[in-house]
Amino acid sequence: MEPNHPFYSNISKDRRYADLTEDQLPSCETLTFCNEEIVPQIKEGKRVLIAAHGNSLRGIAKHLEGLSEEAIMELNLPTGIPIVYEWDKNLKPIKPMQFLGDEEMVRKAMEAVAAQGKAKK
Repeated sequence: MEPNHPFYSNISKDRRYADLTEDQLPSCETLTFCNEEIVPQIKEGKRVLIAAHGNSLRGIAKHLEGLSEEAIMELNLPTGIPIVYEWDKNLKPIKPMQFLGDEEMVRKAMEAVAAQGKAKK
């Protein structure tokens, strides 16, 4: 987020970040943060929760599963349904992503995501 963004000061002036200098306040999610903070915890065997929006999650899935540009554009991740990955020792998925929810609920949620942005008739 650039300093001229309308909500920048709402975040940068938040009392929770009072101990941070301007240059310590990240302007976006970073791969560096992921590699320095999240990856070591996964390697230690800890369970890690990543809360993110659809496009960020699709980017993670694309990277983890080696999906093509075409495949990732067709991936409709259901909103609000947790995704689970299991890893080998090299942090490669043992199997494809799994959703925590019954199959019918997940299917309907994926269809709802696919329908977003389509013109209503």
